[in-house]
Amino acid sequence: MKIGVIRQEKATEVYNTCSIETFLERVKKENKGRYISQLRDKLPSLQGSGARFVHIDRIPRICPVAEFRRTQDGSWKFKRYNGVVLVEVDNLSGLAEAEFVKQKAALLPQTFAALVGASGRSVKIWVRFSLPDGTLPATEEQASLFHAQAYRVAVQCYQPLIPFPVTLKEPSLRQGFRMTVDEAPYYHPEAAAFCLEQPVGLSDGTSFREQKLAEKNPLARMEPSYDSYHTLTVMFQAALRRALETLEHWRRGDDLTPLLAPLAEECFKSGIPEEEAVYRTMRHFNYCKDETGLRATFRNVYTEMKGFGTRPSVTREQDTALRLEEFLKRRYEIRFNRMTDDLEYREQNSIRFSFTTLDKRARNSIAIQALKEGIQAWDRDIDRFLHSDYVPAYNPVEEYLFELGEWDGRDRIRELADRVTCNHPHWRNLFYRWFLSMVAHWMGRDKQHGNATTPVLIGPQGYRKSTFCRILLPPELRFGYTDSLDFSSKRDAERYLGRFFLVNLDEFDQISVHQQAFLKHLLQKPSASLRKPYGTSIVEMRRYASFIATSNHKDLLSDLSGNRRFICVEVTAPIDTNVSVNYDQLYAQAFHAVMHGERYWLDDADEALLKESNEDFRQVSPLEHLLMSCFTTASPEAEDGEWLMAMDVFNHLQSKTKEKLALGKLTHLGRLLKKWNVPNKRWGKGSLYYLKRLSDEGNV
Repeated sequence: MKIGVIRQEKATEVYNTCSIETFLERVKKENKGRYISQLRDKLPSLQGSGARFVHIDRIPRICPVAEFRRTQDGSWKFKRYNGVVLVEVDNLSGLAEAEFVKQKAALLPQTFAALVGASGRSVKIWVRFSLPDGTLPATEEQASLFHAQAYRVAVQCYQPLIPFPVTLKEPSLRQGFRMTVDEAPYYHPEAAAFCLEQPVGLSDGTSFREQKLAEKNPLARMEPSYDSYHTLTVMFQAALRRALETLEHWRRGDDLTPLLAPLAEECFKSGIPEEEAVYRTMRHFNYCKDETGLRATFRNVYTEMKGFGTRPSVTREQDTALRLEEFLKRRYEIRFNRMTDDLEYREQNSIRFSFTTLDKRARNSIAIQALKEGIQAWDRDIDRFLHSDYVPAYNPVEEYLFELGEWDGRDRIRELADRVTCNHPHWRNLFYRWFLSMVAHWMGRDKQHGNATTPVLIGPQGYRKSTFCRILLPPELRFGYTDSLDFSSKRDAERYLGRFFLVNLDEFDQISVHQQAFLKHLLQKPSASLRKPYGTSIVEMRRYASFIATSNHKDLLSDLSGNRRFICVEVTAPIDTNVSVNYDQLYAQAFHAVMHGERYWLDDADEALLKESNEDFRQVSPLEHLLMSCFTTASPEAEDGEWLMAMDVFNHLQSKTKEKLALGKLTHLGRLLKKWNVPNKRWGKGSLYYLKRLSDEGNV
């Protein structure tokens, strides 16, 4: 891959290319001119002023997106597209924050490179994209459309990961940045690429250039749609009401001629177009006897009068409501997120690629913008609109799943499971069932049970276990991923069930025994019953969350019931996360399987396999160690055994250790004896167990 290097030499631009490896070697050391260091020193004095760094033209521009060549007439000619999207994070405090952003960006396997910008207060993240077949668009037109869509996906993917706002810029094949200095740039030559279908045009939801709307009349700005039809209906009915007030004794069925002139005058003053007024009059009165005379009356009135639209027939409240509705739908795209119960918005005609929460600050800004356009709306008027049926509700996960294309028949779920190197013979099939269950619960197919099964990836540090968990979600849903479940607040933990799609129980072995009891309850909970802030009633929140876990240690299961909820696998080699995942087809496969009735839950045979395989990962308690050193099981036919009560066993163990055993351990001891399948029988008010004492030479 070749990247462009543009140097300014006198009045001309010189375009050269170099390899990515050569470029990254150059950024590690600054040249003799030390212009980049001078820029970083002088930058504080340049902030907020029209000053310009005098040597800025001596710092070349780097263009990694595409390769061009300069013709003899000085124009740019497209040569090839590199499939690189440049995501920039600016306005950082310094190199410390820049290094932190680089570390965050390195968590995703699609990060091709990340380096500090020339200012020392920004980070340039290079993200790889490709078509599903691994190729790249060939023509400049195709590359431009592909790059615009890829930029949008990249911002959606990296913004939830980075705690600083991504600087939104118009995506361009010539997008670049100034040469920089970074002693330790991040570079991953084998970075996986996001798969993206070739778009046929730009998305309707985003405009890449500011649109200036000089027209003050809302009707003139409105395109033909249900909204404009509804608005004109309200205005016509108000004009008709005023016209009828001038003819007190006129009733339906009377001659329509006396009403036509007053009605035409009111329609003219209200600003209703002539043809629209004629059409609605004929529809309202079912009038078709003398259409020519009706049209002539309206034509004469509209010709004679002056001041079109100067006196609306609607009331002041109606006018405010109509103008406010038109303003909000023209300037903003607003939606209600059913999953988070939050209002989200983005500006229609600006470079905004993702929805953000509509908080109080944003609402006040919207109110000020409405006042600037002459709309006399109060804060409560805007709140009424925002909390009404005029704002569409949406579910992000359902919207994503139901807009997927047809599945091509390739088993991508098990291919993804095969990226995890392990010795578990049933891993890929168990992972397949878990993945189907995750998608099925997103679809709301099972409201009586939660997805209680949890894969647990066990292996040393550096095996990319957490990275694998993170890339399971597509970029569009990656905001629903978390690895910071707080067990200290049970209310917040239960709220996570409806807030996130995938919860990673990172460092699973650090969860205490007491916390595991609550985790068991959380895994099987089908919904969460919570009282919303400032609410008075308890509402049931739909569950979306599925769980996955990672651990560095094997002895992590402490439940004596068999731990059937966990799919424990020991990762024997670093997970291959440098793979381009076709998320649309991956989830299309799961969606297809669920919709066609394929089993997404574990049956009895699967649970038996889990109980057997999880024995290698069970945590042996000190009490069980003590029991194993003092007793062994014996068949009832054996003569060297004896029938003992659990209390007798407990007292014997107490005599073999210097530590004081709590009586609460007696229940745990009974469970251990049952787990050992010790022969037992009822006697009186208790149970007797047939055990054989082991001889020892001293106390434990």
